[in-house]
Amino acid sequence: MRAFLTLFALLIFSACTMEEITYDYDLQGHRGARGLLPENTIPSFLKAIDYRVDTIEFDLVVTGDNRILISHEPWFDHNISTKPDGTSVTEEEQMELNIYEMTYEETREYDVGKRGHAGFPEQEPMEATKPLMRDAIIAIEQYVEENGLEPVYYNIETKSRPEWYGVYGPQPQDFSRLLYDELAELEILDRVIIQSFDPATLIAMREIDPDVVQAMLVYEEDQTIDRYVEILGYQPEIWSPHYELVTPDLVAEVHEKGMTIIPWTINETEEMIRLLELGVDGIITDYPNRAP
Repeated sequence: MRAFLTLFALLIFSACTMEEITYDYDLQGHRGARGLLPENTIPSFLKAIDYRVDTIEFDLVVTGDNRILISHEPWFDHNISTKPDGTSVTEEEQMELNIYEMTYEETREYDVGKRGHAGFPEQEPMEATKPLMRDAIIAIEQYVEENGLEPVYYNIETKSRPEWYGVYGPQPQDFSRLLYDELAELEILDRVIIQSFDPATLIAMREIDPDVVQAMLVYEEDQTIDRYVEILGYQPEIWSPHYELVTPDLVAEVHEKGMTIIPWTINETEEMIRLLELGVDGIITDYPNRAP
């Protein structure tokens, strides 16, 4: 009995003296809460807000009638998409379902949620369509206000590549102007990050408004800061590498240059903690419910 009481007392003492470790960082919901609900849909964005993300991350393409649509690809991905006739989109045909050749109303005939996603077994399937950016932001802003929450930020990726110009989307200057005008109309430019793997859309946005915060997305080790500063002609505010590229030296270099570092996409709590201990400024994750 004495041994038990001694052990009990030690446990109580340890619990009282342990300091809870907390981290101050920008928690970003990747495509909303992709691990829990269909990606890049309004329900997914609202679910991420329920887990108190600071920033909603999503991707943009442009329809044939010049509407800004939230989608990771400028076509209907075979992993998640169902055609109007109820059959699944196949890998062979997906790139032929070109959103840049469809009107917004035509895109609404495709479901992108009821099949779920094999890569995300915790994702709850539900009927969903690709939303307009305008509609998604209005829904998010309303949800935040109704629930008395702090305003969220938006990390917006332009899905653009040189080989896609004029085929799967507009020219960079046209894409950036269309996006900027809509964000200005929504009056959220002070809460926006524009990110891209394509420097051209970032350059075009910088020419429109040098005050819009930008993030350079990178996924290879030879994609260095100095290289992209030379390509862009200026230094972006945020360096956003694949998380496996993050090292203590990279974090130090980013901070020495006066930038912030926000890696993507980290889905395990232990890895999030490791990166936060290295000093990253933000975490982009499919699972905001796993954030420390």
